[in-house]
Amino acid sequence: MGRDVERRRRARRQCLDLQSGKIPVQVFSPDGKLVKFWKPEDGLFKNPHTIRFDSSGGLWIVDTLAQTVRKFSTDGKVLMTIGTPNEAGADQTHMNQPNDVAFASNGDIYVSDGYGNDRVVVFDKTGKYLRSWGNLGQRPGEFSQPHSIVLDSKDRVYVADRNNARIQVFDSKGKFLSEWKNIVTPWALAITKDDEIYVCGSSPMLWSEIPENQVNLATPPKDQLFMKLDTQGRLKQLWMIPGEIGWIHSIAVAADGSVYVGEVRGNRPRRFVPVGSAAGAH
Repeated sequence: MGRDVERRRRARRQCLDLQSGKIPVQVFSPDGKLVKFWKPEDGLFKNPHTIRFDSSGGLWIVDTLAQTVRKFSTDGKVLMTIGTPNEAGADQTHMNQPNDVAFASNGDIYVSDGYGNDRVVVFDKTGKYLRSWGNLGQRPGEFSQPHSIVLDSKDRVYVADRNNARIQVFDSKGKFLSEWKNIVTPWALAITKDDEIYVCGSSPMLWSEIPENQVNLATPPKDQLFMKLDTQGRLKQLWMIPGEIGWIHSIAVAADGSVYVGEVRGNRPRRFVPVGSAAGAH
């Protein structure tokens, strides 16, 4: 356990080598045409990691190096800031390299504070701290690089516990409910209004399988796969992408079933559509 924990600690320190571009927010049409982009004020973004929309259409960006989760208008105006900008910590007003955000039905804000703190932290809809749970480890309720988070229609919380090769499930207060182990090394999660859970990542690996000098589990991934699961963790669909793909790091699902992913090494978004669907007809 001691060697694995130290490798996980080193993994957290080295996982941010992939830097964002000079234009961090770009808007495209479904067919890939650039619609608009933001020109943010200098210093606002340090390493924007994840972009999400809440149920009201609010746009949120998680910035790992700015130590913030911010809500924006669609034209780039900052509406709310959670966390103390450019200051890392683990108290009620600080985070340490947060990487994803999700929203409860009452507007509560759930953050995977995962690169530095190995915890989930919860705020109300005004940004007031409510609670947090988790620490570095392998037991239920512990994490090793929680990397993505979503909530279903019953406010159950699903966390991609990446370096532990599992998805953990909690109630809205943080009570452990279940874990789905060793079916995928999860990189990112998305959930539909019908509670279909999409996960992208790679086939499971053990720390003992990788060279001693490699500090990130499944980085590089030995393969790239997608799964669709129900809320009990039952597999509904599994597919892999033919050809080279550059480290799928994020995922979103549109109302028409299109799956959008972001490639770290490919430096591009990609769109996939169900075979024979209307989404792929244009």
